[in-house]
Amino acid sequence: MERRIFTEEHDQFRQMVRGFLQAEVAPFHEQWEQDGIVPRELWKKAGAQGLLCTDVPTEYSGGGVQDFRYNVIITEELCNIGASGVGFPLHNDVVVPYFLKYASDEQKERFLPDMCSGETITAIAMTEPGTGSDLAGVKTTAIQQDDGSYVVNGAKTFITNGITADLVIVVAKTDLAEKHGGISLLLVERGMEGFERGRKLDKIGMAAQDTAELFFNDVRVPAENLLGEAGKGFLYLMQALPQERLSIAVAGSAGAMAALEMTLAYCKEREAFGRPIGSFQNTRFKLAEMKTKALITREFVDRCTELHNEGKLPVDEAAMAKYWASDVLNEVVDECVQLHGGYGYMREYPIARAFVDARVQRIYGGTNEIMKEIIGRTMGV
Repeated sequence: MERRIFTEEHDQFRQMVRGFLQAEVAPFHEQWEQDGIVPRELWKKAGAQGLLCTDVPTEYSGGGVQDFRYNVIITEELCNIGASGVGFPLHNDVVVPYFLKYASDEQKERFLPDMCSGETITAIAMTEPGTGSDLAGVKTTAIQQDDGSYVVNGAKTFITNGITADLVIVVAKTDLAEKHGGISLLLVERGMEGFERGRKLDKIGMAAQDTAELFFNDVRVPAENLLGEAGKGFLYLMQALPQERLSIAVAGSAGAMAALEMTLAYCKEREAFGRPIGSFQNTRFKLAEMKTKALITREFVDRCTELHNEGKLPVDEAAMAKYWASDVLNEVVDECVQLHGGYGYMREYPIARAFVDARVQRIYGGTNEIMKEIIGRTMGV
């Protein structure tokens, strides 16, 4: 099925991204998985190539194009080579929008150029050891002092880019008497006294992605590092989450297509009982089912992308895209492992890595159960 959401400019950008990833990522990703981290130098190369912050205005050294389709292309091309460790989507799709919408002019001038160049790697710290999808229940505090600065105390976990991040948006309570209205966002920088990285977490998948614990022990954050207005953090989070969930949906859709393509090639080459396994009816049926699910999912995600570009993507439809695409991804990779047989269980085969990488997509960005709750509430039940 022909895709109609991309222009010739997008196709040219995709070719550039694909060439960059083939040269700078694909040959090294397996080693990065063993190392458990992606080198900082890759970020600088990506920044120089224009892969970071495509929607940031040119006055801050960004691409200057407000078009989420460029973000989609980067995510899809990363998925096509199984580069689950490269944290560009978190930086581009999740963190940058907070700066574009809520940062002061001074904050934009101070942080955005280095975010565009890859000199500054970013993260966002929402989840805590005892608080997952319930963002209103965060325990990290940021108490304002007489001089206007904030003293931050608390712990965060499951933070993507947690080890390499130079700048972290921290979700914290600035008013302990309030619930939703007591949450603010603060910019914590590498080197601030009391800001410590914990262990790099040992995940079952996405081995090259540095996911970490973060600790804040009397970290003094200057008043000028408050992002937006105090007490509006929960509102900001709710407004930003649809794009994050769409980003996850893009990865789910692209991952399903990539898994299908590698499995189709395997089924054409692998023989059993004197003929390719793809020629057996059961295999054809499974491939047909997966192709149908993957294409329907991509069509829906593409439509959500169009609506998002128009500023019209409803919260419930972003939730639908996230839960549906991540569920389809997991269904497809599971079937693909089965069609690979014993080889599908070997980490040397990309499908095995795709299998373990996929599972978390049903969890992060809000669990799929939370997505269904969001959808159900909009239905009046």
